[in-house]
Amino acid sequence: ITSADADGHPNIITLGEVFNISITDPVILGIAIRKQRWSHRLISRTREYVVNLPTCRIADKVWMCGSCSGQDTDKFDRTGLTPLPAAIVRPPLIAECPVNIECRVIGIQEIGDHDLFLGQAVAQHVDETALDAAGSIVVDQLDGFALVAGEFRAFGRKV
Repeated sequence: ITSADADGHPNIITLGEVFNISITDPVILGIAIRKQRWSHRLISRTREYVVNLPTCRIADKVWMCGSCSGQDTDKFDRTGLTPLPAAIVRPPLIAECPVNIECRVIGIQEIGDHDLFLGQAVAQHVDETALDAAGSIVVDQLDGFALVAGEFRAFGRKV
């Protein structure tokens, strides 16, 4: 997830809590962040974030983004990831991620030790190599992974 402060300085946070709340009309993506995190403060203030779906090729960089605070570290500089301007929101896209979804916060709900940010998708960017002829995402082309029980696991086969 990318966020930015009021001056546009970007941050990256690695989250295991990213999910669809509503898949159409409107598309709403939820992210859950601990209240103590720097990204929580940035998103609470600016009410914008970008969901960037990483690939296995950059798993080491994703791990690093989750191992230090953006309050003290420029994670783009440290990882060599490439920020790209978003179309609508202030936080940047991550060029190395094949799917980027720009979101505006429409609600925040306190859930235990995390806050649930509800973000309405306002723009979506998908690498053309991950699309079929009809323009649908081909999951096998994403080279994606998820955090499962503290480990990164590559997307498996269709069941």
